[in-house]
Amino acid sequence: MSDKLKELIKNKYGEVIRRSDSCCSSDGCGCEPMVSRENYTTQPGYVEDADFGLGCGIPTRFINIQKGDTVVDLGSGAGNDLFIARRYTGQKGYCIGIDMTEEMLKKAEENKKKLGYKNVEFRLGDIETIPVDENTADIIISNCVINLVPDKSKAFQEICRILKPGGKFCISDIVIEGEMPDEIRSSVEMYVGCVAGAISKKEYLDIIKSTGFSDVEIVELKNLNTKIPETKSLKLNADSNFGVFSATILGIK
Repeated sequence: MSDKLKELIKNKYGEVIRRSDSCCSSDGCGCEPMVSRENYTTQPGYVEDADFGLGCGIPTRFINIQKGDTVVDLGSGAGNDLFIARRYTGQKGYCIGIDMTEEMLKKAEENKKKLGYKNVEFRLGDIETIPVDENTADIIISNCVINLVPDKSKAFQEICRILKPGGKFCISDIVIEGEMPDEIRSSVEMYVGCVAGAISKKEYLDIIKSTGFSDVEIVELKNLNTKIPETKSLKLNADSNFGVFSATILGIK
């Protein structure tokens, strides 16, 4: 990932924390979700202070996390998905969150301290070079983050490296169909919101399969065109073949 883009993304996600700290809560302070807010409130282990509406799916809902599993969350933010994973792993499991934004990690550590979890850890790091030993994770989750990585092949190579043989991943991310209009592709805000960096659904799946994963499948696919200001402003007509989708994808090493 280029240093310029990395700083751009870090500043944007840091701003989400700074804005939330200056007012009441993430729902009422102008800290808008970047793509689509998922309703996490019914999920076991949900922590409101960790939810900034930055995801595009709920990956923990589609993967069978067992007690004692080691789970790694890529782009863990304030800990939203990882704390839910911790509910499934129990005290005998271990949960590692990876994020490159210091403000997000600070917020995650504050949330962890409030919860008193001893088997949850947050690490500063990039997805292209994940700071986790090989063959560590039983489960990897990620939520609307890999689209921020220009080299998605490298990201999935790293996912493969740190998964145990037979380990599984569940990733929610943004994919597109058709040709992305230049107005969106050139938008910095939409890149940070996981859209301008999106690739086609076919290319995304091809990257995963070429890395060596098996049983790759999309378990949820949602059209986001009506939820994204940039696509609504384009007034796409009925004949347009362009679409932005949230895809939740499973795979096995």
